[in-house]
Amino acid sequence: MKFDFFRLTGKWKGLIMRQKFYSLKNILAKNAQYNVIFGERSNGKTYSVLKYGLQRFAEHGEQLAIVRRWQDDFTGKRGATMFDALAANGEISRVTGGEWTGVYYYGSRWFLCRYEDDKRVTNEKPFAYGFSISSMEHDKSTSYPDITTICFDEFLTRTTYLPDEFVLFMNVVSTIVRHRTNVTIFMLGNTVNRYCPYFKEMGLTHVKEMKPGDIDLYRYGESELTVAVEYTTPNKHGKESDLYFAFDNPKLSMITGGAWEIDIYPHCPVKYTPGEILFTYFIEFAGDLLQCEIIQHGDTCFTFVHRKTTEIKNPETAVVYSPDFSPRPNYKRKITKPTNNLEKKIAEHFVKDKVFYSDNEVGEIVRNYLIWCGKAVS
Repeated sequence: MKFDFFRLTGKWKGLIMRQKFYSLKNILAKNAQYNVIFGERSNGKTYSVLKYGLQRFAEHGEQLAIVRRWQDDFTGKRGATMFDALAANGEISRVTGGEWTGVYYYGSRWFLCRYEDDKRVTNEKPFAYGFSISSMEHDKSTSYPDITTICFDEFLTRTTYLPDEFVLFMNVVSTIVRHRTNVTIFMLGNTVNRYCPYFKEMGLTHVKEMKPGDIDLYRYGESELTVAVEYTTPNKHGKESDLYFAFDNPKLSMITGGAWEIDIYPHCPVKYTPGEILFTYFIEFAGDLLQCEIIQHGDTCFTFVHRKTTEIKNPETAVVYSPDFSPRPNYKRKITKPTNNLEKKIAEHFVKDKVFYSDNEVGEIVRNYLIWCGKAVS
């Protein structure tokens, strides 16, 4: 199926972006191969990178790769409307000197176009290609020598990452880069989840400590590889659309101010004594160590989870759940796949919603661990 978009009309020509949106200026100054950018929703991150790719094509004939997790992200209107905002704001006409005014989308490719006497005139060369990580096997044999910008949009998610997704993304990068060194990669995300496999796989160890406006630079041994990581600064005056999200709900601060999204989790319902702790085990995940206590308080039995700030006293015998592989018999990987009665009792509390947390951040860690385990979490 073919799509035409965006044919400018008088309705759109008057659209002006009055608010201050994100600019690539500061992070591009770092001259890094990878540029990881996250912050509040709808602050112009994607717009800025798409505009950058469009400018590279107009000025140098260089192409843009748009990477998403799922092939459905390029189906129908999702792909066809990718450049609507740039067309609406006259950016396409401006960067091409008026030669082109819109974009035509077909087969995961985007072409510049214009209309003459109600007929579409299309540039023969696409300025952008779409790549989905989930179906990257189909693109391995194709060469893309003119792609010099890669935009991986929405790399952060609160749902499920693909198995070995980082490696799959590296395969997409390899397919595009081949033997070249002139490719700049952007990874864009909203602050929906700070527990992300990309941070660990790329060695981005200070993301949790970053504050809005920070740009960290990572180097890797004696290689020339550099990764710039930016936590974007929220608009001081907010966005005009923030009025729609003024409810008294802390989860909405990600949308309006760029704070990391976090759910509200049940806290410990009673005060208990050390003598009421039946069993203790631990969860290691994303650099955090949690202590989990199964408690019998009167006729109620539940699990309470809190941070472990000291080392495990008996690391050779204590039950530890961790995604990392370990030959030690007391180390387990998936809490959702019990192999004995004790592990079944541990898992049962999660199934029956009898797990409580010292704070919401601890609950967020466990939530992401359970997602890694493959358990659907509401």
